[in-house]
Amino acid sequence: MAARKQGGGKAGNRMWGGRYKMGPAEIMEKINASIGFDKRLYAQDIAGSLAHCDMLVARKIITAADGRAIKRGLKQVKAEIESGRFKFSTKLEDIHLNVESRLTEIIGPAGGRLHTARSRNDQVALDVRLWVRDTIDRVEPMLADLQAALIDRAQEHAATIMPGFTHLQTAQPITFGHHLLAYVEMFGRDRGRLADCRARLNVSPLGAAALAGSPHPIDPRKTARALGFDGPMANSLDAVSDRDYVVEFVAAASLTAVHLSRLSEEIVIWCSAPFRFISLSDAFTTGSSIMPQKRNPDAAELARGKVGRIVGAFVALCTMMKGLPLTYGKDMQEDKEPLFDAADSLELCVAAMAGMVRDLKANPERMRAVAAADYSVATDLADWLVRKLGLPFRQAHHVTGALVAMAAEKDVPLDGLTLQQMRTIEPKITRDVFKVLTVEASVAARKSLGGTAPANVARAVADARKRFAR
Repeated sequence: MAARKQGGGKAGNRMWGGRYKMGPAEIMEKINASIGFDKRLYAQDIAGSLAHCDMLVARKIITAADGRAIKRGLKQVKAEIESGRFKFSTKLEDIHLNVESRLTEIIGPAGGRLHTARSRNDQVALDVRLWVRDTIDRVEPMLADLQAALIDRAQEHAATIMPGFTHLQTAQPITFGHHLLAYVEMFGRDRGRLADCRARLNVSPLGAAALAGSPHPIDPRKTARALGFDGPMANSLDAVSDRDYVVEFVAAASLTAVHLSRLSEEIVIWCSAPFRFISLSDAFTTGSSIMPQKRNPDAAELARGKVGRIVGAFVALCTMMKGLPLTYGKDMQEDKEPLFDAADSLELCVAAMAGMVRDLKANPERMRAVAAADYSVATDLADWLVRKLGLPFRQAHHVTGALVAMAAEKDVPLDGLTLQQMRTIEPKITRDVFKVLTVEASVAARKSLGGTAPANVARAVADARKRFAR
């Protein structure tokens, strides 16, 4: 690579032009430079420049010869970056000036014509928009894969009984498959939010220039089509100042992370000794440096912990944008680090969760034993009193509570009471009551739409495969 001349210091900055006779102070250079993180935008920046170059040639704003040289030079710059040979410079501030400077070194003065009818304001807006779109296109199929893993396990455990909880107290028996399908629905909504975000961001800001548009005979529709956008943005001021798509993506990522964290919390609980509902293999657990018996669900704990980083990025972005007047402010340079960190954390957590779901091994015997404890079929008894004896539900609730108290005093389950003992509380009770006092009968009876009956779960699995297929 040829030696690179750098701006800054007493010599001025050649990228800023003749307005500045002296370069920035050292501390100004440090606070101003973004190349340390926005170099991640190189592919999007070069893609946007190639489309812009084609438009300039088509509109006869630059010559075809210059256009060919620019495109050749841009492809060389991209190859240098991807091979690790490119030397990024903080003196050139950002990815845009680094690319343009190297392009000019490669092809000469023609490189300076690429910036005709364009500003770094609409250029960075384009780059980040493309980056978020590319990220959504990676994350969305990852969520689909996580759903597929959950659906597969739900099918496997459509009839596996486990306790359902409210307040983390045993409430009613459900099936493990039904529980897993609840997360399929959550991640389906997350995919929908990402799709909505992608649809809204899919307009091109290129052509807005600094803020007011361009006097050159540009064709923003051409560049929009070339880059896969639905069209150009309608207002040049909005085009360079809008960061809604960044905030919206990180908001969607935050809610996805909350769902990942909820499932992570359950995995941590289910793996614990008091529960023993599931186990994870060595692939997704770690040991202790002092306690040799330990198997820690660290992957789940880390996925649970990273929600703080992602939600923190959302708060940081909203705080950055809340007081900005139109149009561009250098504050917006602070959008990239939280965006990049949130996206990286989300992708890592989604992949880890899909791995854990496929890796986990259920303990159906333990799940059923806990589901049968703590009088979890009490509601079934109350419902039976309503259906068979015609009691008002409030009276049935009172009778059931009295029977639970009697069973607890005798330290037996509800079906451990005799018919004679039950009739001391409600004389009309018949022997048929014992048919509803098992966890199997309880889950089988929940046939209403969205209910936990194994037959329902089997149908829900088939439906989920269709609804969430890619």
